[in-house]
Amino acid sequence: MFTPKLTEPVLTKRIPTYPFGDEADRRIVSYDDYVKTGGYGALRAALAMPPEDVVNAVKESGLRGRGGAGFPTGLKWTFLPKADDPDEPGVRYLAVNADESEPGTFKDRLLLDYDPHLMLEGIAIACYACRLSVAYVYIRGEYHHQARVVENAIKEAYEHGVFGAKGLLDGADTATGKPWAVECHLHRGAGAYICGEETALLESIEGKRGWPRNKPPFPAIEGLFGKPTIINNVETLAHVPSIVEHGADWFKTMGCESSLGGPPSYGSKLMGVSGHVNRPGVYECDLGIPLRVLVEDHSKGMRNGKKFKSAIVGGASTGVIGPDDFDAPMDFDIGRRCNVLGLGTACPTIFDEDTDMVAVARNLARFYKHESCGQCTPCREGSGWMLQLLERIEAGDGRTKDLDLTLEIATSMGAMPGTTICGLADGNNWAVRTILNKFRGEFEARVKPTYVPVTVAVGAAANG
Repeated sequence: MFTPKLTEPVLTKRIPTYPFGDEADRRIVSYDDYVKTGGYGALRAALAMPPEDVVNAVKESGLRGRGGAGFPTGLKWTFLPKADDPDEPGVRYLAVNADESEPGTFKDRLLLDYDPHLMLEGIAIACYACRLSVAYVYIRGEYHHQARVVENAIKEAYEHGVFGAKGLLDGADTATGKPWAVECHLHRGAGAYICGEETALLESIEGKRGWPRNKPPFPAIEGLFGKPTIINNVETLAHVPSIVEHGADWFKTMGCESSLGGPPSYGSKLMGVSGHVNRPGVYECDLGIPLRVLVEDHSKGMRNGKKFKSAIVGGASTGVIGPDDFDAPMDFDIGRRCNVLGLGTACPTIFDEDTDMVAVARNLARFYKHESCGQCTPCREGSGWMLQLLERIEAGDGRTKDLDLTLEIATSMGAMPGTTICGLADGNNWAVRTILNKFRGEFEARVKPTYVPVTVAVGAAANG
C-alpha cells in the first residue's frame, strides 16, 4: 500500500491543486502576494550564504533535473569552470528551458500560468550560487498567455529590485561582501520541438536556426554566446527556493530510495495526467507514487469505467508500458524496471482497452518525422521511412517483414546507437519499438504473412 510522504504542497503552495486545494480558487500570484506568503525569503537566506554552500545544499538534496533526463542538478552546477576571481568571473549565463514541447507534457505550464515568481526566485538563487550574471527564460512559442504572465512577473521583479544593475534585492549585502547583479530576459521560441534540446535552445536564443550542437564542448564550458552556461528546467529551478529555506534533509523526506541500487528519487514531482481518465490535470506527488494511484485517486479513474491498457510514461519519447505495469512506481528507476527510456517528464498519457496501438505508433512517428531538424541523416531519412512503414501497416497493406524492418530502422537511429547528434531520434525509436514489441499481436493482425516459397524435388525430378 502506498503511503504519501508529501503532507503539504511545495511547488503548488500558491496554486490550489488536488488533494490540497480547489482548482476553482486559482489565480495569478502577483509579486505582492508572493512576498506575503514568504516569497523571496529563500533568496535573502541564500545571499547570506557563501555561493559554494548554496551549490552544496542543492547537491546534497539529491534534486534531479525535472526536464526529462533526471541529471543531478547540484552536480551540473559544479561543471562550470572555476573563475580566477569569483566576484568577477566575466559574463556567464543561465538558460531556463520553458519550451515544454514534448507531447503529453504540460506540467511547467502550471507554474508559468499561476506562480511565475517561484521560478524567478529559483533563477536568482541559481545565478548567485553559480556566479551567473544573465538569465534567459526560453519559453515555448505556443505559450502566448504564459509568455505575457512571465513577462509581467519579470517586470514586477525589476520594479522591486529583485533583478537589475544594483544587485539582487536592491543590492543587498551578500556573504561575499559584495552585491551580485543579475539581468533576466524572456525569449520566445517559434514553436520548434527541437529547441527543447538544450544546445538547439542555445542556438535559438543566439538568433540562429535551432540545430543541436555537437558535444563537446559542453554548455557548462562553452554555451550561450560562447560563454559558460547552465541550462535548467522550470520545475527544477522552482524546487531550489524550498531547498534553501528548509534544507537538504527536509527535501529527502519526500520521494523514495532506488529499489534497483541506483541514485534515489527524492522530492516531490509535478505529474501531468492526460488521456482516458476522468479528471486530467497536473498533480504534485511524491516521486515513487504508483501509476495506479495516480490514475485512480488523483485522476478519478479510467474514463467510462474501461480497463487500463497502456500508458506513455512521461512524454512521448519515453515509450509505453503495458497492462502488467499499471502498479509501476513513478520514479527514476522506471526505465530499467519497465523497459522504457526513463521517467522523462513524469506526465503519463493513459490509454484504455479500446485504444488502437498501431494508430498510436503511427501518430507518434508522424510527429517525430515532422519535427526532425534534418541535420542528421539517420533521423531525417529514418523517421520518414518509419512513418511510411507504419502507415502501410495501419492501412492493412503491410507484410510481416515490415514489422521486422520497422524495428531494424528504429534500433539503428539515435544518439544512443551513436548515429545522431541529439536524442530526437531516440525518442522516435523508443516510442515505436516499445509499442511494437509490447503489442506485437495488434500489428501482426493488421499485416499479411510474408511467405517464402520452398520447393522440394524428390526422385527422378531431383536429377532432372
